[in-house]
Amino acid sequence: MSKVSVTGSKRVIDDVIEAAYDHHSLHVSDYDDRYEGFEPGTSLEGAEEVNERLVTVRSLESILDVTAEDADGPGPLDDDALTAELEETRERVNELNDQRDELRAEIRDRQEEIDRMEPFAELGIELDLLGGYDSLEVVVGEAKPGAVEEALAKADGIDAFEVFSGGNVVAAFAAPADGAEEGVLQDALVGVDVAFLEVPDATASPAEYVADLENEKADLREELDAVDAELEEVKAEAAGFLLRAEEQLTIEAQKKQAPLSFATTENAFIAEGWIPTATVADFEAVIADAVGDHAEVEELERASFTPDGDHHTEAVADGGAVGGASASASAAAGSAASAGDDSAGSSEEDAEREAATDGGHATHGGDDPPVVQDNGSAAGPFELLVQGFGRPKYSEFDPTLLVFLTFPLMFGFMIGDVGYGVLYAAIGYFLYSNYEGTFRELGAVAIWAGLFTVLFGIYFGIDVFGYHAYQLFGIHWPVAGKGLSPADLNWALSFLVVSVLFGLIHLNVGYVLSFVSNYQQHDLKHALYEGGSWLLLLNGAWIWIFSQHVPGPKPDFLFESVSILTLGAVSFPGFPVVVGIAGLVAAALGAVLLAIGEPAELAEVLSPIVNVISYARIMAVLLAKGGMALAVNLLAFGAYIGEGGEGSFHFIFTPEYLAYIQEHSVANGGEYELVFAGLTTAFEPSAVGILALVGGVAVAFVGHVVVLLLGVTSAGIQAVRLEYVEFFGKFYEGGGDAYTPFGYDRQYTEE
Repeated sequence: MSKVSVTGSKRVIDDVIEAAYDHHSLHVSDYDDRYEGFEPGTSLEGAEEVNERLVTVRSLESILDVTAEDADGPGPLDDDALTAELEETRERVNELNDQRDELRAEIRDRQEEIDRMEPFAELGIELDLLGGYDSLEVVVGEAKPGAVEEALAKADGIDAFEVFSGGNVVAAFAAPADGAEEGVLQDALVGVDVAFLEVPDATASPAEYVADLENEKADLREELDAVDAELEEVKAEAAGFLLRAEEQLTIEAQKKQAPLSFATTENAFIAEGWIPTATVADFEAVIADAVGDHAEVEELERASFTPDGDHHTEAVADGGAVGGASASASAAAGSAASAGDDSAGSSEEDAEREAATDGGHATHGGDDPPVVQDNGSAAGPFELLVQGFGRPKYSEFDPTLLVFLTFPLMFGFMIGDVGYGVLYAAIGYFLYSNYEGTFRELGAVAIWAGLFTVLFGIYFGIDVFGYHAYQLFGIHWPVAGKGLSPADLNWALSFLVVSVLFGLIHLNVGYVLSFVSNYQQHDLKHALYEGGSWLLLLNGAWIWIFSQHVPGPKPDFLFESVSILTLGAVSFPGFPVVVGIAGLVAAALGAVLLAIGEPAELAEVLSPIVNVISYARIMAVLLAKGGMALAVNLLAFGAYIGEGGEGSFHFIFTPEYLAYIQEHSVANGGEYELVFAGLTTAFEPSAVGILALVGGVAVAFVGHVVVLLLGVTSAGIQAVRLEYVEFFGKFYEGGGDAYTPFGYDRQYTEE
């Protein structure tokens, strides 16, 4: 990438913007007040009008629910046609939309009136009988009739009363006693749970009134349907135009707002940005063709990578404007070219351009080059996970490929189930096939995670929703599941060692990348202090841990796990004592280098040990998810442990098999220990048995759905955490900018 500046007269700023926009290669950098006498630019004339029309178009699209699927193919759209058709469409759509809003409001009013009147229709008393008395007080409300009657019977200020009810609505009539104050009826009902209703002012009976309102609402609904149908017709006619208009106005708005990123004076402007180095000469030719000598393109610096991955940013030599002409020379040429029509104005422009270019070569800021991530079709979707932390800077190693290699591996190991893996892959395929953008990328990630989950599910004994399917084939499986059974505890400890070793490898890659990055950007000394010290600490400490030096505190499974995992083919008694001592020496050397180069980080000297232990969460999630699936199957189908309670879990499924296990249980002198009978095994041709069967199936279904969902939140989050915190923290900062060249890829319009 090359940093370039375009310096020119404001008289040609429109033409420069047009040419740069059509070239569609310049990533514009925002002006940061570094030029004395220059101010950030303002929008071009007409920008406000364009933005207003763009808002109108998008509002019409929203009203008509126009989407990209409604496009009728690209076509030309000139300004006159856009203005005329937009105004016609706006008037028509706004008129119909106003009608629709009015009809919806009237329908809503009718429904509210119906809701208010329905209680009186249930009561069945004419409305004129519910008020207007001189000697009676009347209240209507939603309450229990018995509670109202009881309260009125106890009231002192009432001589007589009558309560009528219909549904949950009551009407109470009461004759106040002599001398009673007005409102005695409501006062008597203070302690009753009643919601008073206001009697509507209507002459018809409540039932007739509700029927009339329903008829009015139906008529309004027909009118609304007619308006909706007419809006659909307008949508069919105008959708293609609106999409073209939005695109055309978006392009115009971007062009007119472009000077907001420029440095400007009354007569001159400077625009800077990044462009692929290979296109610099072509870009200069395009600007020259558009405005001649009234603007100058100058290459300021180049940022590139060598084949070994090294990043270089080099300032271009003074006077290195593309084509061999300096900025000051071009300014003089511009002055001469324009002397005939406006020599005074041209001299001012030349002076301002000369000041901005610092005596012939444009000054420039320190913004980094923008980034394009291109990791291919397989690893590409994992850019989503990397960008969740931060897009890589131009000078950084893009870790997407490493995330592609490690994230599905960790996720698959933590779930390790063929059934769940197939479902994850199926969900991913659905997202990948039916959506675009982020959801499509998430779908691809889910497919890879699901495939690795299936692979590890096969490794763990063809595990299908917690059931070892190899038992169906009557074969011996060398890997004893996930370590959940009494007979499999050594495997659980072995998977703990596997998790730690994976973390050791993962962190080594991170520290190696840190070492290489510091060496390329600085020198060997910085690389040793900031990367080499941690490499020595990490590997030295763990070599000692896996050695026979001071063996007492070290658990046996650290050394036995290799033999278990290789089925006895390879044994590992631990590194010799001398190797362990060498590891301690290496760790001490790493601490010394750290103290010299980064003394403040000595407080973190034990972090290489702690960070690796953090990967034990992989084994923890494996056991947790496996244990949850086991618990679901245990409740639904029942299970027993063979070999007198020292073997593996086996599920029961049928009442007949349950009876056999109970007959041969340890309590009866057999070899099986019943753990739980299960709901489905209680089935018998009776109401209770059928209920137990249905309950067992429901428990199995809901339980496995919960495990499936928790697998995403636990395995997914933990894997992402290990990538972001443990791995990225060693070498990666992020914070780069995406390469967004000034321009637009047309979809709906043609030039």
